[in-house]
Amino acid sequence: MLKRIGRSRRVQHAAGAAIAAYLSLVFRTSRFEVDPPDGYERVDAAWPPIIAIWHGQHFLLASIRRPHQEFRVLISRHRDGEINAVAAERLGVTAIRGSGDTRRRTNTKGGATGFRTLLKTLDQGIGVALTADVPKVSRKAGLGIVTLAQKSGRPIVPVAIATSRRKVLNTWDRTSLDRPFSRGIIAFGEHILVPADADDDALEAARLRVEESLNEATERAERSVGVRR
Repeated sequence: MLKRIGRSRRVQHAAGAAIAAYLSLVFRTSRFEVDPPDGYERVDAAWPPIIAIWHGQHFLLASIRRPHQEFRVLISRHRDGEINAVAAERLGVTAIRGSGDTRRRTNTKGGATGFRTLLKTLDQGIGVALTADVPKVSRKAGLGIVTLAQKSGRPIVPVAIATSRRKVLNTWDRTSLDRPFSRGIIAFGEHILVPADADDDALEAARLRVEESLNEATERAERSVGVRR
């Protein structure tokens, strides 16, 4: 019965709206700093970007968007993804529905459609954002995001978000439940370009760069707000 209730569209929309309201409260009552200070300007200069973030830090992703920046976020087609999609839409970010895959396949779980939509969105001059982890493997970047950069010619921009008042849940992705009245850091990593003619070795090297850059940005953000790992 509980599963049936959880699959109810009305319940999912209510949950998504509640999450959006809470995240908006967190962002409005918290003081966020940018590291480096010209991080947003660098992103604007490289527009449209591919924003990469670790799963578990993604809840505040929609809130960090500047008013003049338009980007869309990739969200799973799983029923939990419906709740996240509603929350993102409430926060002004359009959702692209699809899923990643550990082997860079794009023919499963809506992956092919999602990948084509991501490419089309970037071609229209609109940024995209997605979690870089492979499914159910925390802090390990997949090849999907570097393949997207290769096919689109757009830079990957690693981003990490950390707050001083938060609860890290015991989940596979170390989900961070951020709290109101926090001090926060939005840390940007160096932009990563993937050549159109990149072979398998070059793609693997780019994947490792994404992984290392996201870990470095996360450590920098957490250190700045006084979080001990």
